[in-house]
Amino acid sequence: MVDIIALFIPIVFAVCVVLAIRVVVEARLRRRLAETHASEDLIRTLLLADQENRRQASLKWGMVLVLTGMAFGIIDIAGLTHEDAASYGVIFAAIGLGMIGYHLLQRDRG
Repeated sequence: MVDIIALFIPIVFAVCVVLAIRVVVEARLRRRLAETHASEDLIRTLLLADQENRRQASLKWGMVLVLTGMAFGIIDIAGLTHEDAASYGVIFAAIGLGMIGYHLLQRDRG
């Protein structure tokens, strides 16, 4: 289990760096729009789209995290260890299923 955690530390760090960069870029875009006196309709549209994207992101990551948690439960019940390749397969399959499930849900909505 310790090796699995050691594997996820750099992945989580990379995700945090990407999110920090995204936040900075979005803030600069908004400041730039305010400086150029963009139309009120454009700003309202951007804010509504941003709010919808955040709501959808919560759904997507909620599905992925629930399925990943279930994968860890399956690994524990099956008695798999960090040395078994099946452990990683179960985790990645759960993450993939979460993303595919989100995609199918969004496709049915839209």
